[in-house]
Amino acid sequence: MIGYATLGANDFEKAKVFYDGVLGELGGRRTMTNDRMQGYGSGAGAMLAICKPYDGGPATAGNGVMISLAAASHEAVDRTYAKAMASGAKDEGAPGLRGGNFYGAYFRDPDGNKLCVFNMG
Repeated sequence: MIGYATLGANDFEKAKVFYDGVLGELGGRRTMTNDRMQGYGSGAGAMLAICKPYDGGPATAGNGVMISLAAASHEAVDRTYAKAMASGAKDEGAPGLRGGNFYGAYFRDPDGNKLCVFNMG
């Protein structure tokens, strides 16, 4: 099972502000930290971290790579998506039903990393 996932950041301070707001909508808060990585968690399950690439090169978004964030309700999906848009995210698909009971929204963070916030129910 997944323990944690990392996303590269070119502007580490800007990325921390972005994820403080977006993940805060889902109950996430800062956890482990050091000079090149900031982890976020909710106290249970996997952690998401943003980091300066270890090799010192630029952070780039992977083609086909996406991190999905579970939300407790459709309203939490809506709030998180709105916070992401207000914080400089690029729209990749507004909140809505996407087959069956999957309700999700898609966006890219300021570094181009693709995320989905979703609720099944």
